[in-house]
Amino acid sequence: MSSQDRLQGRPLSPHLQVYRPQYTSMISIFHRITGVGLWAGTLLLVYWLVATATGAEAYETARDLIGSFIGRLFLFGWTVALFYHLCNGIRHLFWDIGVGFELRDAFRSGMAVLAATVILTLATWIAGYSVMGGG
Repeated sequence: MSSQDRLQGRPLSPHLQVYRPQYTSMISIFHRITGVGLWAGTLLLVYWLVATATGAEAYETARDLIGSFIGRLFLFGWTVALFYHLCNGIRHLFWDIGVGFELRDAFRSGMAVLAATVILTLATWIAGYSVMGGG
């Protein structure tokens, strides 16, 4: 009996188009997306470190790239990803010890992750611009 014959008459799993996005699933998906974003940001960090070690000209090029509007926008996104991934990771640590599995608790902790992400990101950027003199 072939695998095709075994599948005939069995129900197929619904595809993603059938499901309505839920808050908890979106939080989980965003956690994975921010993990990829952190990987990409780490590549930028490595580029900056290599440029710093290479010499003044390479460092100036890296500084100009990272200091550009697009570079700062990328750094802002990396900061959001960093704090979101951190806060959601702490949330997962509580789940690992069995705390916060109720739907109401999961919703509240998800909202707390989002709020902490916004607060920490803005506080970091405000502090950074304050220290650098707004430049």
